Amino acid sequence: MGPRGRERRAGAVKGTNDSSSLSKSSLAAHGYVCDPFAALLVSGAPRRAPLIHRGYYVRARAVRHCVRAFLERTPAEGGEPRRQILSLGAGFDSLYFRLKAAGHLAQAKVWEVDFPDVAERKAARIRATPELAALAGPPLSATDPGSGPEPALRFASKDYRLLGSDLRDLPALCHALEASGLDAGVPTLLLAEAVLSYLEPGSAAALLAWAAGRFSDALFVLYEQMRPHDPFGQVMQRHFERLNSPLHGLARFPDVAAQQRRFLDAGWVACSAVDMNHFYHGFLPAEERRRVQTLEPFDEFEEWHLKCSHYFILAASTEDGLAQAVLPQPVGTLPLVEPAPPAGVLSASVLGEVEGCDLRRFGHASAVLGPNVILSTGGFGEQEGRHARMSTCHVLFRQPGSRWNASHVCGAGATWDGRLFHTMTTFSDTLVLVLGGRLSPVTPALGMYWLSCTAPEGNGAGNPKVTITEVGPEAEFRSPRWRHSAAKVLCQAQKYLFVYGGRNGKDPVLGDWHFLHVDTMTWVTLPVEGPEPDARHSHSACSWKGGALIAGGLSGSEEPLGSIHFLKPVSNGFCWERLEVQPHITPRYSHTAHVFDGKLLLVGGVSIHSSTVPGVTVIDLTTKLSSEYRMDTTCVPWPLMLHNHTSIFLPEEQQLLLLGGGGNCFSFGTHFNPHPVTLDITSLRPR
Repeated sequence: MGPRGRERRAGAVKGTNDSSSLSKSSLAAHGYVCDPFAALLVSGAPRRAPLIHRGYYVRARAVRHCVRAFLERTPAEGGEPRRQILSLGAGFDSLYFRLKAAGHLAQAKVWEVDFPDVAERKAARIRATPELAALAGPPLSATDPGSGPEPALRFASKDYRLLGSDLRDLPALCHALEASGLDAGVPTLLLAEAVLSYLEPGSAAALLAWAAGRFSDALFVLYEQMRPHDPFGQVMQRHFERLNSPLHGLARFPDVAAQQRRFLDAGWVACSAVDMNHFYHGFLPAEERRRVQTLEPFDEFEEWHLKCSHYFILAASTEDGLAQAVLPQPVGTLPLVEPAPPAGVLSASVLGEVEGCDLRRFGHASAVLGPNVILSTGGFGEQEGRHARMSTCHVLFRQPGSRWNASHVCGAGATWDGRLFHTMTTFSDTLVLVLGGRLSPVTPALGMYWLSCTAPEGNGAGNPKVTITEVGPEAEFRSPRWRHSAAKVLCQAQKYLFVYGGRNGKDPVLGDWHFLHVDTMTWVTLPVEGPEPDARHSHSACSWKGGALIAGGLSGSEEPLGSIHFLKPVSNGFCWERLEVQPHITPRYSHTAHVFDGKLLLVGGVSIHSSTVPGVTVIDLTTKLSSEYRMDTTCVPWPLMLHNHTSIFLPEEQQLLLLGGGGNCFSFGTHFNPHPVTLDITSLRPR
């Protein structure tokens, strides 16, 4: 790459610092962390989204954990407990000021390095802000020890050095650090937050090897991206490529194990690392997690967990045992539940060439009406060139010759409120019932709706018609919720709609259930015995043998569940029965499920217990044996995100039709699966 290209890329990387600084300021302003200095280092008072806050919160806590562990180390015998912190690519981070205000720098000093113009802007900000200048202390003069006329030095005080130096130029960096007083023989913490991935692989490798050989007693703490190959990782990479700051090295070091080998190969003696899901659940007390979960309305669990699975915190040390002491592997929390080797492959393909079939939404609901019409409503997606809660219905209808057509339709009759995370249950070949959902993370969607849909006849001329009718107050559901499930069940030859779980604006998770008598449309109480399942939301429910199979979901502690429960019909009502499946399935949520040929199929979802994205899990309901199937997506536009999607079983073709799906991928943009996808499940039938 030529000089101009290097400068353009450097400029893009500097832009990530400005965005990150604003996010950190917003994080503190909304009570996630105590940092009065973040706002003093940036201009403006941005308001970031709750998902961004959570992402930066877990990053801040992980770095704080490692810094504190380093500072609290027992000093070597007979010496002063001196410490050094060298922050590489520090940007406008407030670490020094937070440590100084907390009294942690009585016997420690901080060095910060960034591009010269970034360091100069930060130095000017410090000098112009009385609170920051007073905390840093009087600037050292040119005659003071450790100062001198070093051109890279932008600010120097008794315990703080701010240097402008390019990390790609190791000789210049080494000279600047030595000239500013850094002592390679003193215990040193090197900190790099999302820095190495912006360096070309050769520069990053040289920096790691230099640090391992230069410092006799060092701890290197790295926070960075990983897992570039799955759908979320693809969206993440494309985002940084659009910013002209591509992430380097992810293909060579795609996971925690590879990152650890990277450091060991560079000369570090020991290394420990965990992804941010494991840090959040393994290192933060439950009370602190509950505090964070109540700070703001939040309903983007899939994107939160996916973001955390694509970042890690790593500690590498020049002495054995130190890295493991700073970042021990959490015990008993989020145990890895890796799926068994695939028992087979299921082929996926786009649903033919259908005009207008783009669904491009998630958090919606779908239902089949008769053999030839599939109706999808609500969700968040693309509408009239912008992202919004969807007000149109999407209708897929099959014409003679098995050709599918599609149309976006505005329903007639009652006004559709654009709800998300609701359920739709088919009641006849033309009628479905809409129940629950939300309008915002604190506002449930009230009222129940009948939707009737008729497709064009004959050659398919014209558009389908959808009529929306509000269910009368006599059938009003008095327990609003979203991310729940609804399944048809039978009790003493009577049909009921079984509504289970979910969440609402007050309760983060619900474990109750309700029965709607289908013929009279009245809510009734039926006896249910047996041990109740854990409360959950974002689970699946399938009708089976007159009862309902409940699988997976997210618990009140925001951990995916791997249990499967059967609401079993008995003489006077129902009884809960837990299915003991072997081998244990990977906990997941935001998946879909179907019963096919005596087997329960779990499709997609989000898991934080596994290093892989869930495919299709098949559970034989007779033997209770589970097996895993990989999806062959060679013929499907990539990436294909299988969460917040819906799926429909097509019995004639023995296929699953996957509709929509995707999500807001942290700060990397929003992804919508563009096309309906068919999944061939004929191989699941015994031959």
